Amino acid sequence: MGYSANLQAGLRAVTNCSDPDSLERMIREISAGGVVVRQAENVWELAIIQPQKAATGAAPVANKRKSSQKMVLALPKGLVDPGEKADEAAIREVREETGLTAEIVAKLKDIKYAYVRSWGDQERVFKIVSFYLLRYQSGEIDAIDPAMRIEVQRAMWIPLAEAAKKLSYRGEREVATLAETYLSSHQEA
Repeated sequence: MGYSANLQAGLRAVTNCSDPDSLERMIREISAGGVVVRQAENVWELAIIQPQKAATGAAPVANKRKSSQKMVLALPKGLVDPGEKADEAAIREVREETGLTAEIVAKLKDIKYAYVRSWGDQERVFKIVSFYLLRYQSGEIDAIDPAMRIEVQRAMWIPLAEAAKKLSYRGEREVATLAETYLSSHQEA
């Protein structure tokens, strides 16, 4: 039942969309990502990736940046596979995109946004990305399968305290700040 039909049936819906019926027609994607941290010389470090330009075809509508922007830096994330739970997807995506093995500490936040696919069908997509705080266990950063180089140019460690300045997407900067807050209030993490 569309938005207009819901109103006629006496059902109320709240939306800030200029075309509420388009929400029902919009493709939905569910993804998960990891905020992988490790303690190094009394400083928390964060694993980030520099995506390949061709693989970044999903620029969030609210976060468009000028093409002259310096390199894109992001958190590892990707689609949740059928039958997979979001936390399992976060661990898998971290391993695939960074070469690291990590364990879940806590769920941090769901980020929701819409974007227009820049490949193929040019469809508008409503996306939810569940981000988890993960503690590094093992692996060498950027030691990824050569087939993943189509998506990831490189993976690297940066100081967590610098993440809010270096990450390219606002929602991911917020998630990194949440991770920092969590770690400062949970010394056992």
